[in-house]
Amino acid sequence: QVQLAESGGGLAQAGGSLRLSCAAVGSGFSVNRMGWYRQAPGKQREMVATITSDGRKTYVDSVKGRFTISIDNAKTATYLQMNSLKPEDTGVYYCNAQVPTTTFTPLQVWGQGTLVTVSS
Repeated sequence: QVQLAESGGGLAQAGGSLRLSCAAVGSGFSVNRMGWYRQAPGKQREMVATITSDGRKTYVDSVKGRFTISIDNAKTATYLQMNSLKPEDTGVYYCNAQVPTTTFTPLQVWGQGTLVTVSS
């Protein structure tokens, strides 16, 4: 069983920075990909950034050049460095891990979410 523990959310002013962390806890697992998703009030959850175990990264256009995702060497933790924050970055940020299984369908694991609020 894999669980994700997030930390690092909070309040920031526009133009400021925050760093989110997510650690995968469990035994005998590996991940194909980890990522961050966010859900703003009244909106659907959207992908913010993902990173594969071999380091390939994707970002939603709105955060390119401002956010950086990384993964640790053990491939059990991911980080999201958020710079030049904007009020529209406000939302609950969820960590996601894609864990391979014996079937063709990987297991999607989600964290509990951490709130990021950016004031103007």
